Amino acid sequence: MRVLVLNASYEPLQIISVRRAVILLLQEKAELVEAAEQQLRAAGFSMDVPLVIRLVRYIRIPRQMRLPCSRRGVLARDRETCQYCGFQPGRINLTIDHVIPRSQGGITVWDNVVTACRECNRKKGGRTPEQANMPLRTVPRQPQYVAFALLGELERHDVWRKYAYT
Repeated sequence: MRVLVLNASYEPLQIISVRRAVILLLQEKAELVEAAEQQLRAAGFSMDVPLVIRLVRYIRIPRQMRLPCSRRGVLARDRETCQYCGFQPGRINLTIDHVIPRSQGGITVWDNVVTACRECNRKKGGRTPEQANMPLRTVPRQPQYVAFALLGELERHDVWRKYAYT
């Protein structure tokens, strides 16, 4: 089981082990926000299993965080939705498409890759969206959100989903 760590401002920071979360709670560096129904027990001591904790002190994080462009990141940014037709066939049925194809000098950077379903990727082929008459639903860009790297994880866990604001 894993635990979501929130900054003092309730901004998602990272996901850690239950063991590390319990240590932070016992050291009073964090407070319990949400817990599971199970309990951790020791001799003369018990506590709820943490699901979400919040740091007592605010941790300053640089806003211009540079994330490497990856398949996982592009899928999370585009919310696992084809950027040409809007279809959501599931993660394994999606591809990463270069807006300006590599055959035309396009490179793999945040501003040049989007999520596409297999059918749209085949239909577009080695052309630009304009050449294929397939407009993009959103303009691809580098994510600026600090906890962007956690987005996919946050949306998969019911308790964490409400902390995945964008």
